[in-house]
Amino acid sequence: MKLLAIETSTEYCSVALWQDGVVSARSEKVGQKHSEVLMAMVDGVLQDAGCKIKDMDGIAFGKGPGSFTGVRIACGVTQGLAFGVDVNVVGMCTLHALAEASGKDKVIAALDARMGELYLAAYQKEGDAWRTVIEPCLCKAEDAPVLAGDGWYGCGSGFAVSEALQQRYAAQLEGVDAQAVPQADAVVRLAAVEFALGNAVDAALALPLYLRDKVALTTREREDERSTSTSSVRTVV
Repeated sequence: MKLLAIETSTEYCSVALWQDGVVSARSEKVGQKHSEVLMAMVDGVLQDAGCKIKDMDGIAFGKGPGSFTGVRIACGVTQGLAFGVDVNVVGMCTLHALAEASGKDKVIAALDARMGELYLAAYQKEGDAWRTVIEPCLCKAEDAPVLAGDGWYGCGSGFAVSEALQQRYAAQLEGVDAQAVPQADAVVRLAAVEFALGNAVDAALALPLYLRDKVALTTREREDERSTSTSSVRTVV
């Protein structure tokens, strides 16, 4: 089985190729230039492996949560490629990909969601499979769901931007990798299981996972927010 995977939910752009269990990948920190470099990266991974896109049996992608634009790029490119070669797709949660890449069995995965919030989930590995302990959610660090037991490993940018998150789970953490980001090689390893189980779907269903219903404030809301902040400062003074 040959699978291609795309992950663009953070400032990193990555592509991976699965060939019967052997994974090759490329990853680059590109900021907001995913649309400029992604297709060249796909071509590079395929050429290195001596493959063409028509050889793929399916395409996987990081469906979010993450950057609104980045997640949409992954979905759009996946749909275009999959429609072109008539294959099905699998979308994998970026938080799940963080857990997969961690090398740990009990993982709290958290990404910076901006606006003082986090995307968070927890997973525990049982045998060769992952069990979701906390479903992906949007929360403030101090409101992060309660988690039972210890020996948990924290990973993702959520731990870099919020000391409160580390404090929330302090007694339960055995370590933290705050620099970890979702990568296509982890996405494709998880997706290979889904393809094998027959859980792939039509390319038309390559949809993002949005945990925040509203991704931007209106001009009026931004003005109100600034006015409230100014009033608060005046009151303190």
